[in-house]
Amino acid sequence: MRILLVEDDSILGDGLQSGLRQCGFVVDWVRDGVAAEYELRSHASGEKIYAAAVLDLGLPRAEGSQVLKNIRQHGVQTPVLILTARDSVSDKLTSFDSGADDYVVKPVDLLELAARLHALIRRSHGQTQNKIRLQDLEIDIPSRQAKLNGQELNLSAREFDVLHALMLNADRVLSREQIEKNLYSWGHEVESNTVEVYVHKLRKKLGNQLIHTVRGVGYLMRKETS
Repeated sequence: MRILLVEDDSILGDGLQSGLRQCGFVVDWVRDGVAAEYELRSHASGEKIYAAAVLDLGLPRAEGSQVLKNIRQHGVQTPVLILTARDSVSDKLTSFDSGADDYVVKPVDLLELAARLHALIRRSHGQTQNKIRLQDLEIDIPSRQAKLNGQELNLSAREFDVLHALMLNADRVLSREQIEKNLYSWGHEVESNTVEVYVHKLRKKLGNQLIHTVRGVGYLMRKETS
């Protein structure tokens, strides 16, 4: 899943970006409030896809609290986790009142941060557990494992990411562009047939009946067999 990291401390930001990538996230990193608001409002207009945002409060150019208020006023529904050194009750209450979904005080254990992000993303898609099951297929999101009929599948990182995106959006058609934006952060060149290649590889492991092609639109996985 692709997330936006908003952190002005270069050392901390670099560490968070690297660590979250190791946890399976695709991470875009900006360092000020104006850039953060631009990216999140672009997401609302469909130009970019972020499953969640990690937002610091003490930012240059625009405070994180103001960024949060602005994006919520413009209808941005992206889950936002506040990650800040401010630990007062008033800061926490103000953030939640402004539309924050979670609030974590620095320093934070990286695995805890990843778990909280998984929980936010899961809840935003109406999921109550870290496992998603469609018919005979099940994925465990934190462990990045997939099983078909109880048998573990050997999936590459990108194959799992494509499968995760499709299962998380079950009964909704995802275009090739939407899937690509879940897979790659800024600066990555993407071959025109990248998604098709991964779908082909998944079908060889899952069979042809689970991932459906909607001609001229994209790909679909259904919650129930038709």
